[in-house]
Amino acid sequence: MTTITVSKDETGKLVGLTDPDHRAYGRFKKMIEELGCGEFFSIDYWFPRNPALHRLHFKIVGTLFDAQEQFADIDYLRGWLYVGAGHCRFVPGPTGKMVAMPESIKWSRIDDADFEKVHRKVIGFMRSEHARRFLWPHLSDAQTYDTMEILLQEFENG
Repeated sequence: MTTITVSKDETGKLVGLTDPDHRAYGRFKKMIEELGCGEFFSIDYWFPRNPALHRLHFKIVGTLFDAQEQFADIDYLRGWLYVGAGHCRFVPGPTGKMVAMPESIKWSRIDDADFEKVHRKVIGFMRSEHARRFLWPHLSDAQTYDTMEILLQEFENG
């Protein structure tokens, strides 16, 4: 796949950032201009990550880590949250039985649009009865609900 880095010049015109980008962008524009009726192509676009959402996500996970009672390592909590949110792959485990492995949210692996979806799904999983019961097994369902809502309220109203 070709990656083209584009910026605006002083006149507001889109141009390739470097010489190779400039040539590739020129080829791309020509392909668009010469596109015939009924012909098509697809575009893969990478939405740059939003550092504010990234920080918020990790702040929420850190706050949950400090409040929960099951995990001694924040990375295990994070992996569990991603599996619970469905951001995982199923692979054969040591016995051949399928096990869930959390997917990476590394800055270079997942763009902002996909990271936002993962973030929303993690918040949804955190609110699930299953997650709440696991994180605070000695509390009633009502208490786990209140605990999670109080924890998340700080981030939703701020």
